[in-house]
Amino acid sequence: MNREQKRQMQRQGQVGADGAATSRRTSAQDVARRRGPRTSISQFLREIREEMRQVAWPTRPEVINYTTIVFFVLVFMSSLIFGLGYGFSKFVTFLFQK
Repeated sequence: MNREQKRQMQRQGQVGADGAATSRRTSAQDVARRRGPRTSISQFLREIREEMRQVAWPTRPEVINYTTIVFFVLVFMSSLIFGLGYGFSKFVTFLFQK
């Protein structure tokens, strides 16, 4: 264990200042206190809606443009990989025939 790991474990309360492991167990109350209060489902959905309003959604022409680019790159890369695989297989069979 290096110094950074030891310091991180000290901050988390897993080891003491001398490096010895602490036997402190976390209770359910400690965990609940660290998590904080729960929000209601309606509050959660409201916050989601607020966050989704802040998203910069692309316009229809942008989506069409990006889709076209992705499609052509997909076709190009697929044909390139197919061509290279076919060419190398023909080359290897040529080598083993001699």
